Amino acid sequence: MTFATLSALAEPNRFNIVELLRDCGALTVGEIAQKLGLRLPQSSKHLHVLAEAGLVNVQIDANRRIYSLCPTPLIEMNHWLETFTQIKEEQFDRLEQLLKKVQESENVQNNG
Repeated sequence: MTFATLSALAEPNRFNIVELLRDCGALTVGEIAQKLGLRLPQSSKHLHVLAEAGLVNVQIDANRRIYSLCPTPLIEMNHWLETFTQIKEEQFDRLEQLLKKVQESENVQNNG
């Protein structure tokens, strides 16, 4: 996962483009602009940034550019995020063990 991935997704229009490509599959610049209510130059600029970050692939068909989602950077980001999930799960496991010890201690005191 790179800073470029996070940086590219931080801009709302680019994030929306990634979601649109995820949901709709490959689209031309014009289709993306129309579906998101963007101007063509604005869409092209955002798609260029996404391509530089490796988030989209572009296929040139005559005078059309067709963009599709490239999942690799998103998969890498997901793996990175999972490390934080793992840390939280380990913390919850330790908390659960501590609570069990406290309950056992209270049971011993109450029955003793």
